[in-house]
Amino acid sequence: MNRRRVVITGLGCITAIAESAEGFFNALCEGKNGVSKIENFDPSIFTVHIGGEIKNFEVTKYVDQRESKRMDRFTQFAMAAARQAVEDSGLDFEKEDVTRCGVIVGTGIGGIKEIEEQHLRLLAGGPKKVSPFCVPRLMGNAASGNIAIRYGLQGPNICVTSACASGSHAIGEAFCNILAQRSDIMVTGAAEAALTQIGLGSFCAARSLSLRNDNPQAASRPFDRDRDGFVLAEGAGILILEEYEHAKKRGANIYAELLGYSATDDAHHITAPLPNGEGAARTMAMALKDAGVAKESVGYINAHGTGTELNDIAESAAIRSVFGDYAYKIPVSSTKSCVGHLLGASGAVELIVCVKTIKKSIIHPTINLDNQDERCDLKMDFVPKQARKANVNIAMSNSFGFGGHNACLVVGKV
Repeated sequence: MNRRRVVITGLGCITAIAESAEGFFNALCEGKNGVSKIENFDPSIFTVHIGGEIKNFEVTKYVDQRESKRMDRFTQFAMAAARQAVEDSGLDFEKEDVTRCGVIVGTGIGGIKEIEEQHLRLLAGGPKKVSPFCVPRLMGNAASGNIAIRYGLQGPNICVTSACASGSHAIGEAFCNILAQRSDIMVTGAAEAALTQIGLGSFCAARSLSLRNDNPQAASRPFDRDRDGFVLAEGAGILILEEYEHAKKRGANIYAELLGYSATDDAHHITAPLPNGEGAARTMAMALKDAGVAKESVGYINAHGTGTELNDIAESAAIRSVFGDYAYKIPVSSTKSCVGHLLGASGAVELIVCVKTIKKSIIHPTINLDNQDERCDLKMDFVPKQARKANVNIAMSNSFGFGGHNACLVVGKV
């Protein structure tokens, strides 16, 4: 039996540099930087005062005000990106078999803002002050559940939580769902809003974050020898996956084809990757095999590229391991250099980048790459500082998370 084809027909994106997929990619290519001083709360008691914070987000553009009050910020982001993606796809779910339409949306942290707020209410006024909406707001599956309710989608509905690989895992599992003929349309991606006091405090305690409070624009520096940690960020990316014949029949605009997916685990350490990148390499190799494409056909890699020493070195080693000498011919860039690290939502917005790269024939730069770390191999091309025109037919997106979770997605031109 021939394998079904899965295509991408809708994109939605909420980040610190833009509130649409098109605006996001254009801003990346311009080298726009979304890292700034945190304004949603006073960060002065923390060692870190900066983040990839979304300023002036108006949820009522996407969700009714009453409904929005029953949602944590991460769900609000997911609903906004989902609305963009569905509108972009041209889908009218009233004309679809909704039992064949599903939702798989991930998050690494979930409703941490809600947990903070309700804990304060509990301490100040006792149990009676805790909101009855606390659990529906904080639960990780709130985003996927609310999206399904909005559009009446009665197919599979799943929340994936695998740290910084959540978004890529969610998309990959949605892809597998269509391949297995359980669904024809999947709304998928991830959302995160962990730029809160507990979120920031936790990563500060772990000494994971950049301390460049006086120069936030220079804080996120993947593959640079002067990096000092990643930048915590927030946002969401949602994509519409659709079976190819179904999309073609309704005359949909097809952005790209999702060709392959793989997921593995390092089984090494709860926060650190295997130093030699062995787990990441195995994931990339398996994704290429699943896609049925030769390594020499890959024209771009969107790196996990966090700007931490352990990740940058391990990922560079993994790319060299998989691609050999061809690794020196593949442009690799890190979206996190511009927007910071969206944790579980990273893989979703980064797959959108891959799709746009294929569609627009331009690769966005890794900004702040002033002095490439020799341990990341000086011969590798991390597209420093300036965007580059390139005809890309196949792109790869990497995501690696705490817990040793690895995910890789391969997309191609249709």
